[in-house]
Amino acid sequence: MSRKPFIAGNWKMNKTIDEGIALVNELKPLVAGIDNVDIAVCPTFVALAKVGDAIKGSNITIGGQNTFWKESGAWTSQVSPKFLVDAGCKWVIIGHSETRGRFGTVDDELGKVLDYFGEKDVTVNMKAKFAFENGLIPIIACGEMLAEREAGKTDEVIAAQMKTDLAGFTKDQAMKMVIAYEPVWAIGTGKTCDSDEADRVCGLIRGIVKEMYGADVADAVRIQYGGSMNEKNAAELLGKPNIDGGLVGGAALVAEKFATIIKSAK
Repeated sequence: MSRKPFIAGNWKMNKTIDEGIALVNELKPLVAGIDNVDIAVCPTFVALAKVGDAIKGSNITIGGQNTFWKESGAWTSQVSPKFLVDAGCKWVIIGHSETRGRFGTVDDELGKVLDYFGEKDVTVNMKAKFAFENGLIPIIACGEMLAEREAGKTDEVIAAQMKTDLAGFTKDQAMKMVIAYEPVWAIGTGKTCDSDEADRVCGLIRGIVKEMYGADVADAVRIQYGGSMNEKNAAELLGKPNIDGGLVGGAALVAEKFATIIKSAK
């Protein structure tokens, strides 16, 4: 099955509202007319609505960086999927290593931070289900830390995450969801997973999807690679059979670099 590439830019905690608007206004003419790649940007919550207004009428869509499993109520600091849809979102990133408290560069500085960033696989699953119920498509992230890779536990860690994260969806939902493989040690570090190894792990994820939902869903689901994808290595990574796009961090903050990645997918 031919899967449409999907390049999403995760802005993380970067760009003010005005800076975000300027970035997408610079990006729009660079990617105008590209209709065989899905394109998304994921700004901070405070910039979502204004950036969403700025991309109206273009081929760029918008997503949130996280959400919650309730529509409203006494949940201070949380963001309902209903609010994201109201701001114009189509997508939402769920389970990024940084919301799980699994950091790359700052992990050694802070030590164990899981107690402060409390995302668990069960909450990833709850959020993704509620996102679907409210009209959002989740981008479900997974990935191993350097110590886990060095201990030979990459496959074990990924399988454990995926079997809980992806449990209990309808077949139609499973086909529509997006999965992002992001080795934690390669996020924001400038290190990139070897393209053959990245493809192997994405193939492992596809195999897990096949076990859970069948071959037709596994053939349809899009799996992105994240972890220091940039304008220089994107073409090699995106040329691999199990890599259907990218969840891009730093390079997504520069319009020209992000556009180059998108054109590599095209």
